[in-house]
Amino acid sequence: MYYSSGNYEAFARPRKPDGVDGKSAWFVGAGLASLSAAAFMIRDGRMGGERITILERLKLPGGALDGIKEPRRGFVIRGGRELEDHMECLWDLFRSIPSIEVPDASVLDEFYWLNKDDPNYSLQRVTEKQGLDARTDGLFTLNAKAQKDLVRIFLATREEMEGKRITDVTGEDFRASNFWLYWRTMFAFEEWHGALEFKLYLHRFIHHVGGLPDFTALKFTKYNQYESLVLPLTRWLIDQGVTFRFSTEVTDIDFDITPERKRATRIAWVADGEPGGVELDEDDLVLVTIGSLTENSDNGDHHTAARLDEGPAPAWELWKKIAGRDPSFGRPEVFCGNIAESKWESATVTTLDARIPEYIRRVAKRDPLSGRVVTGGIVTIRDSSWLMSWTVNRQPHFKQQPPDQVVVWLYGLFVDRPGDYVTKSLADCTGEEITREWLYHLGVPVGEIDEMAATGAKCVPVMMPYVTSFFAPRHAGDRPDVVPEGSVNFAFIGQFAETTRDTIFTTEYSVRTGMEAAYRLLGVERGVPEVFGSTYDIRKLLDAMYHLRDGERLRLPGPELLRKHLLKRLDASEVGELLTEFRLLPEGD
Repeated sequence: MYYSSGNYEAFARPRKPDGVDGKSAWFVGAGLASLSAAAFMIRDGRMGGERITILERLKLPGGALDGIKEPRRGFVIRGGRELEDHMECLWDLFRSIPSIEVPDASVLDEFYWLNKDDPNYSLQRVTEKQGLDARTDGLFTLNAKAQKDLVRIFLATREEMEGKRITDVTGEDFRASNFWLYWRTMFAFEEWHGALEFKLYLHRFIHHVGGLPDFTALKFTKYNQYESLVLPLTRWLIDQGVTFRFSTEVTDIDFDITPERKRATRIAWVADGEPGGVELDEDDLVLVTIGSLTENSDNGDHHTAARLDEGPAPAWELWKKIAGRDPSFGRPEVFCGNIAESKWESATVTTLDARIPEYIRRVAKRDPLSGRVVTGGIVTIRDSSWLMSWTVNRQPHFKQQPPDQVVVWLYGLFVDRPGDYVTKSLADCTGEEITREWLYHLGVPVGEIDEMAATGAKCVPVMMPYVTSFFAPRHAGDRPDVVPEGSVNFAFIGQFAETTRDTIFTTEYSVRTGMEAAYRLLGVERGVPEVFGSTYDIRKLLDAMYHLRDGERLRLPGPELLRKHLLKRLDASEVGELLTEFRLLPEGD
């Protein structure tokens, strides 16, 4: 396997790998990593779909990419995915998956046209004082000390950031900035999360720094992520002959391990309460999704709080068993061992009262029932004790959604603090109480909040114990390689497998691990698309510098005569042209 870029590799069709007709593939988990890896095995590895089996403990595919209407509770989405142009593996996949809604179009075509016709941007990123504009004016408010923190992190080696928390590498000035408010709420970073992950995100998305205040960097699907991405991909796989075995919990995997090679030999499972399994030979490939950010999620309802489930978590228990077999299989306890620092809660609010969309319109400055972009990303409530953020995507967000209803997703980073209107922690609140708190910060008059929350909405809270577990401070080796050294027939995929330079908590990361695993195990002679190289592009770096300085021009050091001489020399160079183009030279010089 190798990395590549450019049209030469992007449009090449690899030859059929030797021996693929005699191989079979077993997938543990039906999340996006498994679904994408199966698709790449069929499309690029020419494996027959009938030779692929996907084992899933739940009754639906998709993993964290969910979206469902529960008969009693209502619509539920545990989270949303922010997409962008340079998710190279994701778009490589979905260019080949037919759209369900648009004839003679792929999912990528459908998505591309949608975002051309209705580009995403936010008209209100931050509010305070019950729905008022917080007047951040798109500024990052990074003073000189905070800018130095950011530059120091950017230039540090990975090894220097390992095992450290964000508070270890940033000061109070940085954490008081608008930049940190935008950043932490967009990506769900807590102050105690890993400095390494923060650094990797800076490098990965440096080309989007200018779009952080208004979300021009982002793109979204038409519907929820299940209906827009998982459903068409799953249908295509079924059409290719892939077998899905739901209600099947994989409980263990055996390995034959020697100093020279490692081979998976057996998968054990429990299906519908009955133990079973399969013996494996070297032509049986095993791709295991390790860990899970949504494991042990618990749904409440409008009158019931979601429960924090700290009991045994099947996906984590499986990885612990596997990791005990060999040091190269990772250290799951690093990620699942501190629920207090990896949990937060989200909620899905469905409006029933026609008055609520008007308050949404006042904040978003757009009609939430127009069918077009509404908030354009999350709206963060700066003075919320929970640090609540909420978003309204294009409506309807579900195909079954009545045309007069709006589906809202919200989450809070500080789940154990009392609210501002509801004097209970987010973790202890029912859906109705969460709705009250949201309506309060939306600007609904206090005298109307309780009645509107009781009868005018339906809210489903979801507590997720491990949702930010992959942000835990870590060291090299805590996450296993996608294909560990010596492996002859197995790979680890998903958010807790290690692949170079990309960042977790994205759909791209899951698809990238799936693609790497499929190509390596089958010997596919096509490059995996390289991560977009914005961190090596001087133009992107200069543009980011301009925005991070809130447009403040650079001040050249030294006496005025020397500065003028330097500027004159710069004017005659490529460097000077770049500094002028990106508005960094002093005005008038």
